[in-house]
Amino acid sequence: METASRPGLRERKKQRTRDALMRAALELFTTRGYDGTTVDDIADAVEVSQRTFFRYFAGKEEAALALTEMTVAQLIESVRARPPHEAPVEALRQAVLEGWDTLNDIVAEVVPVELYLRMYRVIESTPVLLAAHLRRSDEAEEEIARVLAAREGLDVEADPRPRLAVAVFSGVMRVTGRQWSTGEDFSLEAIRELTVRYLEHVGPALAGNWRTG
Repeated sequence: METASRPGLRERKKQRTRDALMRAALELFTTRGYDGTTVDDIADAVEVSQRTFFRYFAGKEEAALALTEMTVAQLIESVRARPPHEAPVEALRQAVLEGWDTLNDIVAEVVPVELYLRMYRVIESTPVLLAAHLRRSDEAEEEIARVLAAREGLDVEADPRPRLAVAVFSGVMRVTGRQWSTGEDFSLEAIRELTVRYLEHVGPALAGNWRTG
């Protein structure tokens, strides 16, 4: 009985260490800046060795983006789980909004949501992190496009619509994040409301005439 319980205890301890390193990293990045924080600083904050840090993360970049990766993975699963009767664009919209609505459930086990949102602004304002984030976003977009195609029974290589739909939504999310990060209200409610407002403009913006007068 004890032998069977040991792997579970060991895994929980490893998860606690990883979460502590992630939390320390985000706290340091948001107070000192990404460039002003070293791996040793993060390890020292958790009272572990540099070697222990590298057991969990390949480097600072991975630690900085790990929580964002978790939320992206959840978004992909949300798209996959949307009811089959929903049109593809509606499925994307609902998955995106569900992501904001369930952010607490995903993030709060590791860090306060407020810290996660502050880190979002650090990513937007740090060129090396933003580049890495956009590179990873491209990979996630391709996966979402393939999920959409499979959901609709399409060949993603032959039908451009899944990739086009995902590209539009990803563009909306980038514009939303950029606008929110440069505003004055950095709350979760503010970015969710901005997301809703921008998504509602997608159809009219693409199909309508922009000229006035």
